[in-house]
Amino acid sequence: QVQLVESGGGLVQPGGSLRLSCAASGTILSIYAMGWFRQSPGKQREMVAVITNGDSTNYTDSVKGRFTISRDNAKNTVYLQMNSLKPEDTAVYYCSVVARSVGVGVPQVHWGQGTQVTVSS
Repeated sequence: QVQLVESGGGLVQPGGSLRLSCAASGTILSIYAMGWFRQSPGKQREMVAVITNGDSTNYTDSVKGRFTISRDNAKNTVYLQMNSLKPEDTAVYYCSVVARSVGVGVPQVHWGQGTQVTVSS
């Protein structure tokens, strides 16, 4: 089993910064891709940023140049540094990990519980 624990959300003024963290734990054999998604009321969940185990990254257009995703493989942790935050970045942010765990033959997608990010003056 894989558990994901997120932290770092909160309230910030427009133009401010936040750093989200997501630590994976459990009987993990391998972690492949790690990423962040977000969902705001009335909208579908969307990909924000993903990073592969080869450190390739991909961002949704609206956050390019403002957000940076990174990972610490030794800690099984993925980060999202969010700068120049805008009100439209307000959402619940979810961590997601593609991992293979003990007793499971194929990689599976795992989700965190979500952390609220609110950008408002």
